[in-house]
Amino acid sequence: MFIHLMGGVVFIYLAVRLLLPLRAGWKTKVALAVLLLFITQQHFINRVVFGGLASPEIPAVLLLAQGWCFLLLVLLLVFTLLRDLVFVIGWLARKIRGRSKPAVSQSAFSSGRRQAIMVVLASGTAFWGLREAVGVPDVRNVEMVVPRLPKALDGLSIVQISDMHASPLLQSSWVNALVDRVNTLKPDLILFTGDMVDGNPTVRAADVAPLRRLRANYGIWGSVGNHEYYSDFSGWMKAFPALGMRMLLNGHAVLHIQENPLVLAGVTDVVAERFGLPGPDLPAALQGAPQDAVRILMEHRPANAAANARHGIDLQLSGHTHGGQILGMNAVVAQFNGGYLYGRYTVDALNMYVTSGAGVWNGFPVRLGVPSEIPRIILRSA
Repeated sequence: MFIHLMGGVVFIYLAVRLLLPLRAGWKTKVALAVLLLFITQQHFINRVVFGGLASPEIPAVLLLAQGWCFLLLVLLLVFTLLRDLVFVIGWLARKIRGRSKPAVSQSAFSSGRRQAIMVVLASGTAFWGLREAVGVPDVRNVEMVVPRLPKALDGLSIVQISDMHASPLLQSSWVNALVDRVNTLKPDLILFTGDMVDGNPTVRAADVAPLRRLRANYGIWGSVGNHEYYSDFSGWMKAFPALGMRMLLNGHAVLHIQENPLVLAGVTDVVAERFGLPGPDLPAALQGAPQDAVRILMEHRPANAAANARHGIDLQLSGHTHGGQILGMNAVVAQFNGGYLYGRYTVDALNMYVTSGAGVWNGFPVRLGVPSEIPRIILRSA
């Protein structure tokens, strides 16, 4: 509901600041206002008409058009706010200095030419941000020191796949290319850390089918994110194992690699409680796990790192933040995720990697200065 109300506020602001000053007839202004209203309320329309906010079942080309329009809207909002901020600062400065007229008139700043330049700049930036969002992610090599790691396991490789968001936007061809890229790495472990899908198992069956081709020496494991709960959670918990993925929902497995035990744990997502399902419970996940073995945790959100450190977790792998998606949004996104955003963190004895994610939610398909990635994490002993 909040996102729809904010869309209404944005509509009113941009209509007053951009549409009303236009030197155009009222029919043109009304047509542009209707278009602006549609763009600001596209998430509401998707929720009501096209099957849900998380995964509207509409053709990819329309999702791309929606994404471009929405990013254009966001950029126009930012540019207009900055322009108005300059005007306000200039007005206050003139008041303090006792001057009545600005050195450059406001009408010059709001002229049709300057409006057009702003729209063209926003349009090009939106196209680039959309293009970056839907590209197949590159591999990022990351070395993580795990002090308790036995020397025999030094060099163990983990490919983390998070926030894949298979959907009508990121379909089977995209997933297939991602699988090809992962398999060339020949990892020891493949770990999915949530938000793999948008949509129910029936409509996404073909899109996730390429995951069956994934190969890793010690298996393919997964935990869940918030998006798994939005469309037939129980169905996905049956579908993922059929794709070769062993799910850890507040549970753990003990892997024996070169005669060394390695505890791999996974927890659920806090959004589960809204659906009457168990929320994340790390003590339950670790019950019976050997104390002297290295513990790796898959948790979709990074915010619980400090609490997890107190349970002897050596390495936490998380996602959810998408790295902020746009440079400049970093501080806001981190604020909602315990101060964590992207990259390597050390929290007491716990080491954590937060990935920017492989894909993107189709409701905001944009990446500007925050590329997607496939992390290939190499574990190193002290």
